[in-house]
Amino acid sequence: RRWLDYEAVGKRLRGTRFIAFKVPLKRALTSQLPRSDAFGHWELLENLNTEQQELGLIIDLTFTSRYYGLQDLPQSLMYVKIFTAGHDVPSDATILSFKRAVRRFLRDNADNDKLIGVHCTHGLNRTGYLICRYLIDVDGIEPKKAVKLFNAARGHRIERQNYLDDLHRGPRRR
Repeated sequence: RRWLDYEAVGKRLRGTRFIAFKVPLKRALTSQLPRSDAFGHWELLENLNTEQQELGLIIDLTFTSRYYGLQDLPQSLMYVKIFTAGHDVPSDATILSFKRAVRRFLRDNADNDKLIGVHCTHGLNRTGYLICRYLIDVDGIEPKKAVKLFNAARGHRIERQNYLDDLHRGPRRR
């Protein structure tokens, strides 16, 4: 139920191709919600279209497949699933998988401005950590600035102190 407490979609992180959102739900799940609370892939794409933004890739960080499946997505979208447990700082293997997916997409889409959409359940902690980790490790952005950039764009602050501690004081992972 906490899912309802979060804005569905943030804004594009300034100077990047990233956008964070909470998990879009398949129709079988959205049909159980009031229309005003429903948020699935069509609402996501409609929201971005209104902002004249186009999504090219979804990186799904949820630790389950129950929210939606590949068959629920438009064929025009690339999709990468990285099973990422909540609460604990993501493993180096998870971080590497995330970086590889982002780099591959950016390389293959250098000629356009399509966005990289990232979500966990609420589009906040795992999502914020991995986007910030990328900005710090790959783009060389200072940790404090990366977190501030994410929080401002998402409209919610990263809540997990262990994630924030690792971003600010943990090792950079090349």
